[in-house]
Amino acid sequence: MEKGYKVSITGVGSFLPEKVLTNDDLSKTLDTTDEWITKRTGIKERRIVENGVAASDLAVEASLRALDDANVLPTEVDLIITSTITPDCLFPSTSCYIQEKIGARNAGSFDLLAACAGFVYALSVAKSFVASGAMKTVLVVGAECMSKITDYTDRSTCILFGDGAGAVVVQQGNGGREIVSTHLGSDGSQAEILRLPAGGSKLPASHETVESGLHYIKLRGKEVFRQAIINLVDVVTKAAADNNMQVEEFDMVIPHQSNIRIIEAAMERLGLPMEKAYVNIDRYGNTSSASIPIAIDEIEKGQLLNSGDTVILVAFGGGLTWGSSVIEW
Repeated sequence: MEKGYKVSITGVGSFLPEKVLTNDDLSKTLDTTDEWITKRTGIKERRIVENGVAASDLAVEASLRALDDANVLPTEVDLIITSTITPDCLFPSTSCYIQEKIGARNAGSFDLLAACAGFVYALSVAKSFVASGAMKTVLVVGAECMSKITDYTDRSTCILFGDGAGAVVVQQGNGGREIVSTHLGSDGSQAEILRLPAGGSKLPASHETVESGLHYIKLRGKEVFRQAIINLVDVVTKAAADNNMQVEEFDMVIPHQSNIRIIEAAMERLGLPMEKAYVNIDRYGNTSSASIPIAIDEIEKGQLLNSGDTVILVAFGGGLTWGSSVIEW
């Protein structure tokens, strides 16, 4: 168990674009149907940004809502950590754009990249800063414009992803939503099964990379599915054991919204009913690192948890990366 000050989530917020892209919309340009997509993914629709909107634009709205919920001024933020695989640009960090736009003039800023597990990673880093006393107030953001890196001619990927942002404020405190523990893992030997090949130093942008579609997400669906289930089950089991709990003692599981089949299979292997899993993938699709903070905001606004409930956040993404956070609501 981690030592130091108790650390809590004191504010939550999210933001989703207005534009809705339904399965029926996709079926107009792809060989697919609403029934086919729903059966394989659980997704009915997803939100898509308009041209010219960047990840920081979504992040700013979610951040301001989270700060307002926590009754914290932007100038009181010590650090901003943003998880994103769709940054405004390679550098400066998206966090720096957020810092300027919200007026957090006293905050340090950096981005963190752990793909769909990124928010859980960022929350773990924030917890460590606050628990040690090094920081008092950390803004943790998950923001994605997945539509910008999605090939809408590729039926295997374009049906999955949506855009959105969520944010939480992390501070010392005893007022509930305490971050009890975090657990992180990775396996770089599986890097090739889920990635965006070009745009980095290995394959810089060129006519060839653009023409070959290498600036879009590439995934090997069956391999990702198998690895996701194995590692989600493992990290939940370890989190329960490290907290001297049984898995069935979790009142709610808040999984990364990747694919309903992955969530169902993981819950079944854990011996937990699907009623304990929070699911909103039908409305938003896979928003990568934004999915868990969006879910937290919906759960809080809907008052779906009671004081004292024990919750586990669990995510899996490219890298491969995975992680969990146990929260005492």
